[in-house]
Amino acid sequence: MLAAIRRLALACAFGGLLAAPAGAEDWPMFGRDHTNRHFSPLTSIDRTNVRGLRPAWIFQTGVTGYFQAEPVVVEGVMYLSTTQNHVAALEARTGRVLWTYTHKARTEKIFGPPSNRGVAVSNGRVFEATMDGRVIALDAATGKVLWDHEAVRPEEGESETASELAGQLGAAGVQGSSRLGFKMPPLVAEGLVIVGVAGAGYGLHVEDAKGGLDGGAVVGIEGGYGRRGWLAAYDAATGAERWRWYVTKEDGWEGVFAEKTADGVPLHRDIAAEKAAAAKYPEAWRVGGGSLWMTPAYDRELGLIYVGTGNPAPQNFGLSRPGDNLYTMSLVALDVATGRLRWYYQQVPHEEWGYDVASPPFLLDHPGPNGPVKAVAQGSKTGWIYVHDRTTGALLAKSAPLITHKNLYAPPTEAGTVVSPGPLGAISWHPVAYDPVAGAAFAQVRHGATTYTVKTVPAAAGRPAIRYTETSEAKGEPSFSTLTAVDLAGGGAIKWSVKAGSRLSGGTLATAGGLVFSGEDDGHLDAHDAETGAMLWRFQCGAGIGGPPITYAIGGKQYVAVAAGGASFTKGSGFGTGDALVVFSLPD
Repeated sequence: MLAAIRRLALACAFGGLLAAPAGAEDWPMFGRDHTNRHFSPLTSIDRTNVRGLRPAWIFQTGVTGYFQAEPVVVEGVMYLSTTQNHVAALEARTGRVLWTYTHKARTEKIFGPPSNRGVAVSNGRVFEATMDGRVIALDAATGKVLWDHEAVRPEEGESETASELAGQLGAAGVQGSSRLGFKMPPLVAEGLVIVGVAGAGYGLHVEDAKGGLDGGAVVGIEGGYGRRGWLAAYDAATGAERWRWYVTKEDGWEGVFAEKTADGVPLHRDIAAEKAAAAKYPEAWRVGGGSLWMTPAYDRELGLIYVGTGNPAPQNFGLSRPGDNLYTMSLVALDVATGRLRWYYQQVPHEEWGYDVASPPFLLDHPGPNGPVKAVAQGSKTGWIYVHDRTTGALLAKSAPLITHKNLYAPPTEAGTVVSPGPLGAISWHPVAYDPVAGAAFAQVRHGATTYTVKTVPAAAGRPAIRYTETSEAKGEPSFSTLTAVDLAGGGAIKWSVKAGSRLSGGTLATAGGLVFSGEDDGHLDAHDAETGAMLWRFQCGAGIGGPPITYAIGGKQYVAVAAGGASFTKGSGFGTGDALVVFSLPD
C-alpha cells in the first residue's frame, strides 16, 4: 500500500514539469529530465536490499583521470563521453561496446584540465560540446559524425602566463588560463542544442604537493586577460548558430554598486574607490569573464531556461573591474527561442572569492501561502540553497546555512584574509539531487577556509608591476565534507548532515527507493538512507569518483552507474586516478 501511495505521489509530483516524458527505466539526459533534479522514480533497489549491490560490469575508457561524465541511457543503450571528448555507445545491460568515436582536438591550448561532463541524446543523435571549442553531432546508431561546428578557438586572445611570476610561484605546476572551451553536457530543447563556454574568467591555478585549488593558488592577474562568457543555441539538425547571449552586460555592467547582496549580506566594498576608478576601466566588460559550467534547467510551459554564471575577470582581483560586474555570479532566466534575458538574480556583486554559480539549477514546486509556486533552486558556493520564483526571479526562500561562515565577503588583502568558504565553495559544480515527494535536497558540501592574499611582482624593464591575488589553505582551519539533506518543503532547515571520510565530489543521486548515492575522492561510492542519512552500503571503485551517479533499468532490473577516474587533486591527496565506469546491480 505504501509503495502504491508513493508511486501516485511521484506521478503527481512529476506531472506538468517534464518537458519531455522520460521512460521510468531510462536516464535520457543530464539530470534525468529537464527539471535537473537527479532523481529517479525507480524502487527495485531500496533501503532494505541496497546492501546486496554488486558490480554488474565495468567499462574502461582507456583515458586516465578527470573522468567527470554523467552517462545517458536511452532505450537500453548507454552513451558516455571521456576526458578527451571521445564517446562510446554501450549496451546498458552488459557493457558491450556498440561503437566508439575518437575525438581529434584541433588545438592543445585549452583553458584547464581536459575534462568533459557528458553528452546529450535526442532524435537519434548524440551531441557533445568539446574542450577545443566545438559542438558536434553523432549518429546514435553508428557514431558517425553528422556535423561538426567550430564555436570558438580556445587559443584566440591574450591569456595569462606564469613566466613573469615564476620567482614568486616557484616550481609548482600551473594549469589553466582564460581560454574558452566547453565542459557542460548540452541541453537539447525545441530543436536547439544549448551550451555555454567555460574558461572566461578562469585564471591560472597553481598547485602544490597536495594539488587542487586551495592546495596552491588561484592567480587573478591584473589586466585584460579574461574573456567574455556566453551561452549559445545551435540548430540540432544542421549545427548552425541560432542565438547567443553574452554574460557580461555591454551597457551598464557596473550596476548599482551594491553595498549588500540581494539577500542582505554586507559586501565590505570600497564603493567610493570603485566609482573613482570606473572612468579608467570603461570597457572592462569586454574581458569580464562569466563562465557557464553546468547544464541549464528548462521549463517548457514558460519557455525559459535557467543557468548559473561564473566569476568576473580578473579572477579574485577586482581593482580593475569597478562595479557589480553584471551578469556574472548570477542565476539567469533566458527565453529558449531567442536567448533574451528575462530576469537575473546576482548572488555576489563585484565577486572576488571564486563563488561561481556553478551547480546546475533544478526545478521544483515550492510551498506558498496560496498553494505551490513554480520555482527554481540553486545550491551555491556561498553556503545556501536559494529558491526563486521561476517566472519573476523573486527570492522565495533561502535555506539555513550549510556551513560555518567566516569573514564572508571580506576582500583580499596584502596581509592575507581568511574567508570561509574558499573558492571550491560549499557546493561546487556538483549537481544537487532533489526528491519531489519528500521536498528534500541532497548536497555534497565542502567545509573549509582559504587565505586570500594580494601580491605584487615589482616593475621591471619594459613592464609595470604585476598585481594578483593568491589563495592558499588557511592554516589551522577545519577542512572536511558532509552529505547534507535540506528540507526545502519545510522552510529550508537542515534535515541531517553526515561527515564523509574524504572529500565528496561528482554530485548526488536520489531515488524513490529512499536512497541517496554520493561519491568520494578516495574512490568510495556510498548509499545513504534518504530519511536519516545513515550509510547503508559503500563500494571502493578503485579511483576517485568524479562524476554524478545515475540509475536506470533494463527489463525491470535496476542498475546504478558512476564514473571513477579521479583528478589532479585526488592524486595529489594520495588517492588513485583511473578510467572506469562501474555499473552495479542486485544479484539475480
